[in-house]
Amino acid sequence: MDRRNFLTVLAIAGTTVSATQTLAADALIAGTYSVQGRNTDGHPYQGFAHVMQDGSSVNIQWAIGEEIVIGNGAIDGKIVTVEWNAEFPVVYVVAVDGELHGTWADGLALDKLTPQ
Repeated sequence: MDRRNFLTVLAIAGTTVSATQTLAADALIAGTYSVQGRNTDGHPYQGFAHVMQDGSSVNIQWAIGEEIVIGNGAIDGKIVTVEWNAEFPVVYVVAVDGELHGTWADGLALDKLTPQ
């Protein structure tokens, strides 16, 4: 391999590593959100959520009707996993527009947080 080809390979490899490192950065999600979701029985619900973030640690307080639910978890890249005193955690994916699209009850219920 000549020097020019070697430098081209290094440039491509460096770009790949840089892109991978950028994708792996934790999303910044702290803030207030409106909540829309669907329970396991299919009935819709709505409310608000407040998300606090300290590095990769996340605390969410959901206000759904009269009920306040608190959960703690972690963010890994664009995946947020929150334990909330249920058998299964809420698992969100952070969308490009900042919404958090999630499931709970082992994928049988849906939850969407929209930034306010």
